[in-house]
Amino acid sequence: MQETITASRRYFLIESYLLKGGNQGPRLAAYLQEARVGMAARLKTPAPALILEALVAAHMPQVLTVSCYDSLLELDMAKRRWREEGAAREALARWEAGDEAPYETRNEIVLVSAPYCPAFPPTAIDAAKPPRVYELRTYHSPTERQLQALHERFAGPEIKIFQRCGIHPVLYSSTYIGPDQPNLTYLTPFDDLAAREKAWAAFGADPEWVKVRNESIARSGQISSVIQVSLFKAAAYSPVR
Repeated sequence: MQETITASRRYFLIESYLLKGGNQGPRLAAYLQEARVGMAARLKTPAPALILEALVAAHMPQVLTVSCYDSLLELDMAKRRWREEGAAREALARWEAGDEAPYETRNEIVLVSAPYCPAFPPTAIDAAKPPRVYELRTYHSPTERQLQALHERFAGPEIKIFQRCGIHPVLYSSTYIGPDQPNLTYLTPFDDLAAREKAWAAFGADPEWVKVRNESIARSGQISSVIQVSLFKAAAYSPVR
Protein backbone atom coordinates (compact mmCIF):
# COMPACT_ATOMS: atom_id res chain seq x y z
CA MET A 1 0.00 0.00 0.00
CA GLN A 2 1.51 3.32 -1.08
CA GLU A 3 0.00 6.46 0.41
CA THR A 4 -0.38 9.66 -1.59
CA ILE A 5 1.97 12.26 -0.13
CA THR A 6 1.27 15.97 -0.35
CA ALA A 7 3.71 18.73 0.59
CA SER A 8 1.06 21.41 1.17
CA ARG A 9 0.78 22.59 4.77
CA ARG A 10 -2.46 21.73 6.52
CA TYR A 11 -3.69 22.17 10.06
CA PHE A 12 -5.52 19.54 12.10
CA LEU A 13 -7.82 20.55 14.93
CA ILE A 14 -7.99 17.81 17.56
CA GLU A 15 -10.89 18.30 19.98
CA SER A 16 -11.16 15.98 22.95
CA TYR A 17 -14.29 15.75 25.07
CA LEU A 18 -13.64 14.23 28.49
CA LEU A 19 -16.83 12.69 29.83
CA LYS A 20 -17.94 11.15 33.12
CA GLY A 21 -20.63 8.79 31.83
CA GLY A 22 -24.35 9.03 32.35
CA ASN A 23 -26.05 10.58 29.35
CA GLN A 24 -23.12 12.79 28.38
CA GLY A 25 -22.02 10.38 25.64
CA PRO A 26 -25.40 10.15 23.85
CA ARG A 27 -25.91 13.92 24.16
CA LEU A 28 -22.49 14.60 22.64
CA ALA A 29 -23.14 12.13 19.82
CA ALA A 30 -26.44 13.82 19.01
CA TYR A 31 -24.79 17.27 18.96
CA LEU A 32 -21.86 16.21 16.81
CA GLN A 33 -24.14 14.51 14.30
CA GLU A 34 -26.59 17.40 14.14
CA ALA A 35 -24.25 20.37 14.20
CA ARG A 36 -20.62 19.55 13.54
CA VAL A 37 -21.32 16.99 10.79
CA GLY A 38 -24.84 17.83 9.68
CA MET A 39 -24.36 21.60 9.35
CA ALA A 40 -20.84 21.65 7.90
CA ALA A 41 -21.87 22.02 4.26
CA ARG A 42 -24.42 24.70 5.12
CA LEU A 43 -21.87 26.69 7.10
CA LYS A 44 -19.15 26.06 4.48
CA THR A 45 -16.80 24.63 7.09
CA PRO A 46 -14.94 21.30 7.12
CA ALA A 47 -16.74 18.64 9.11
CA PRO A 48 -14.71 16.42 11.43
CA ALA A 49 -13.36 13.63 9.24
CA LEU A 50 -12.92 11.33 12.22
CA ILE A 51 -14.96 11.00 15.40
CA LEU A 52 -13.27 8.54 17.74
CA GLU A 53 -14.24 6.93 21.04
CA ALA A 54 -11.49 6.04 23.51
CA LEU A 55 -10.56 2.42 24.15
CA VAL A 56 -7.37 3.12 26.14
CA ALA A 57 -6.62 6.71 27.13
CA ALA A 58 -5.58 8.82 30.11
CA HIS A 59 -9.23 9.77 30.66
CA MET A 60 -12.19 7.49 30.07
CA PRO A 61 -14.74 7.90 28.59
CA GLN A 62 -13.47 10.30 25.94
CA VAL A 63 -14.44 11.34 22.43
CA LEU A 64 -11.94 12.79 19.96
CA THR A 65 -12.69 14.64 16.73
CA VAL A 66 -10.16 15.33 13.95
CA SER A 67 -10.82 18.13 11.45
CA CYS A 68 -8.52 19.34 8.67
CA TYR A 69 -8.07 22.95 7.50
CA ASP A 70 -6.03 24.39 4.66
CA SER A 71 -5.01 27.41 6.73
CA LEU A 72 -5.30 28.94 10.18
CA LEU A 73 -7.59 31.55 8.63
CA GLU A 74 -9.98 28.82 7.50
CA LEU A 75 -9.93 27.33 11.00
CA ASP A 76 -10.67 30.72 12.57
CA MET A 77 -13.53 31.40 10.14
CA ALA A 78 -15.03 27.97 10.88
CA LYS A 79 -14.94 28.59 14.64
CA ARG A 80 -16.62 31.97 14.15
CA ARG A 81 -19.42 30.44 12.09
CA TRP A 82 -20.05 27.76 14.73
CA ARG A 83 -20.32 30.50 17.37
CA GLU A 84 -22.39 33.01 15.37
CA GLU A 85 -24.72 31.16 12.98
CA GLY A 86 -28.24 30.87 14.36
CA ALA A 87 -28.88 27.16 13.74
CA ALA A 88 -25.50 26.23 15.18
CA ARG A 89 -26.16 28.28 18.30
CA GLU A 90 -29.55 26.60 18.70
CA ALA A 91 -27.96 23.16 18.43
CA LEU A 92 -25.40 24.18 21.05
CA ALA A 93 -28.17 25.40 23.36
CA ARG A 94 -30.02 22.10 23.03
CA TRP A 95 -26.85 20.19 23.82
CA GLU A 96 -26.11 22.28 26.90
CA ALA A 97 -29.71 22.32 28.21
CA GLY A 98 -30.46 20.50 31.44
CA ASP A 99 -28.97 20.20 34.89
CA GLU A 100 -26.06 17.93 33.92
CA ALA A 101 -23.04 19.50 32.21
CA PRO A 102 -22.48 18.24 28.64
CA TYR A 103 -18.90 17.14 29.45
CA GLU A 104 -16.27 17.32 32.17
CA THR A 105 -13.86 19.39 30.06
CA ARG A 106 -13.00 20.01 26.42
CA ASN A 107 -9.48 20.41 25.05
CA GLU A 108 -8.19 21.60 21.69
CA ILE A 109 -4.82 21.04 20.04
CA VAL A 110 -3.79 22.41 16.64
CA LEU A 111 -1.35 20.26 14.69
CA VAL A 112 0.55 21.26 11.56
CA SER A 113 1.14 18.60 8.92
CA ALA A 114 4.59 17.21 8.23
CA PRO A 115 5.82 17.56 4.61
CA TYR A 116 5.44 13.80 4.15
CA CYS A 117 1.88 13.63 5.53
CA PRO A 118 -0.58 11.65 3.37
CA ALA A 119 -3.60 13.27 1.79
CA PHE A 120 -6.39 13.82 4.32
CA PRO A 121 -9.14 12.80 5.03
CA PRO A 122 -8.30 9.12 4.77
CA THR A 123 -10.27 6.79 2.55
CA ALA A 124 -13.42 5.45 4.15
CA ILE A 125 -13.92 1.70 4.36
CA ASP A 126 -17.05 -0.32 3.69
CA ALA A 127 -19.64 0.82 6.22
CA ALA A 128 -20.66 -2.82 6.72
CA LYS A 129 -17.26 -3.59 8.24
CA PRO A 130 -16.61 -3.03 11.95
CA PRO A 131 -15.22 0.43 12.84
CA ARG A 132 -11.44 0.52 12.73
CA VAL A 133 -9.14 0.95 15.71
CA TYR A 134 -7.09 4.15 15.64
CA GLU A 135 -3.82 4.57 17.50
CA LEU A 136 -2.70 8.10 18.38
CA ARG A 137 1.01 8.42 19.14
CA THR A 138 2.93 11.50 20.27
CA TYR A 139 6.73 11.42 20.43
CA HIS A 140 8.21 14.25 22.47
CA SER A 141 11.73 15.34 21.48
CA PRO A 142 14.15 17.06 23.88
CA THR A 143 15.05 19.80 21.35
CA GLU A 144 13.84 21.23 18.04
CA ARG A 145 17.03 19.91 16.46
CA GLN A 146 16.21 16.38 17.55
CA LEU A 147 12.61 16.78 16.42
CA GLN A 148 13.91 17.64 12.96
CA ALA A 149 16.07 14.52 13.05
CA LEU A 150 12.99 12.50 14.03
CA HIS A 151 11.02 13.90 11.10
CA GLU A 152 13.91 13.13 8.76
CA ARG A 153 14.03 9.54 10.01
CA PHE A 154 10.30 9.12 9.44
CA ALA A 155 10.42 10.73 6.00
CA GLY A 156 13.38 8.56 5.02
CA PRO A 157 13.51 4.87 5.95
CA GLU A 158 10.94 4.57 8.75
CA ILE A 159 7.77 5.05 6.69
CA LYS A 160 8.92 2.42 4.20
CA ILE A 161 9.43 -0.03 7.05
CA PHE A 162 6.03 0.92 8.46
CA GLN A 163 4.35 0.10 5.17
CA ARG A 164 6.12 -3.22 4.90
CA CYS A 165 4.89 -4.17 8.37
CA GLY A 166 1.27 -3.09 7.86
CA ILE A 167 1.41 0.32 9.60
CA HIS A 168 -0.21 3.05 7.49
CA PRO A 169 -0.72 6.35 9.39
CA VAL A 170 -3.31 8.73 7.99
CA LEU A 171 -1.56 11.84 9.30
CA TYR A 172 1.90 12.90 10.43
CA SER A 173 2.21 16.21 12.22
CA SER A 174 3.70 18.29 15.01
CA THR A 175 1.83 20.30 17.60
CA TYR A 176 1.45 23.92 16.47
CA ILE A 177 -0.63 25.11 19.43
CA GLY A 178 -0.79 22.86 22.46
CA PRO A 179 1.24 20.99 25.11
CA ASP A 180 4.27 18.69 25.08
CA GLN A 181 6.26 20.51 22.44
CA PRO A 182 8.30 19.83 20.41
CA ASN A 183 6.73 16.62 19.23
CA LEU A 184 5.79 14.38 16.34
CA THR A 185 2.18 13.16 16.42
CA TYR A 186 0.68 10.59 14.11
CA LEU A 187 -2.56 8.63 13.81
CA THR A 188 -2.79 5.07 12.50
CA PRO A 189 -5.87 2.95 11.69
CA PHE A 190 -5.90 -0.83 12.11
CA ASP A 191 -8.64 -3.29 11.25
CA ASP A 192 -8.71 -4.45 14.87
CA LEU A 193 -6.51 -4.82 17.95
CA ALA A 194 -5.07 -8.12 16.71
CA ALA A 195 -3.92 -6.47 13.48
CA ARG A 196 -2.29 -3.71 15.52
CA GLU A 197 -0.38 -6.16 17.70
CA LYS A 198 0.79 -8.12 14.65
CA ALA A 199 1.99 -5.00 12.83
CA TRP A 200 3.95 -3.58 15.77
CA ALA A 201 5.51 -6.96 16.51
CA ALA A 202 6.70 -7.17 12.91
CA PHE A 203 8.06 -3.64 13.07
CA GLY A 204 9.94 -4.20 16.33
CA ALA A 205 11.61 -7.32 14.92
CA ASP A 206 12.45 -5.83 11.53
CA PRO A 207 16.25 -5.95 11.00
CA GLU A 208 16.29 -2.74 8.97
CA TRP A 209 14.41 -0.89 11.71
CA VAL A 210 16.91 -2.07 14.36
CA LYS A 211 19.75 -0.78 12.16
CA VAL A 212 18.02 2.54 11.41
CA ARG A 213 17.22 3.15 15.07
CA ASN A 214 20.78 2.44 16.23
CA GLU A 215 22.23 4.71 13.55
CA SER A 216 19.76 7.46 14.51
CA ILE A 217 20.72 7.30 18.19
CA ALA A 218 24.43 7.33 17.35
CA ARG A 219 23.95 10.38 15.14
CA SER A 220 21.42 12.49 17.08
CA GLY A 221 20.96 10.89 20.49
CA GLN A 222 17.63 9.70 21.88
CA ILE A 223 15.43 11.88 19.69
CA SER A 224 12.11 10.80 21.23
CA SER A 225 12.22 10.96 25.03
CA VAL A 226 8.53 10.43 25.87
CA ILE A 227 5.98 8.38 23.98
CA GLN A 228 2.26 8.86 24.61
CA VAL A 229 -0.08 6.25 23.15
CA SER A 230 -3.88 6.21 23.12
CA LEU A 231 -6.27 3.82 21.39
CA PHE A 232 -9.65 4.73 19.94
CA LYS A 233 -12.32 3.19 17.76
CA ALA A 234 -14.25 5.04 15.10
CA ALA A 235 -17.71 6.05 16.27
CA ALA A 236 -20.60 4.54 14.34
CA TYR A 237 -21.47 8.04 13.05
CA SER A 238 -17.90 9.08 12.15
CA PRO A 239 -17.77 10.34 8.53
CA VAL A 240 -14.68 8.15 8.04
CA ARG A 241 -14.61 4.86 9.91
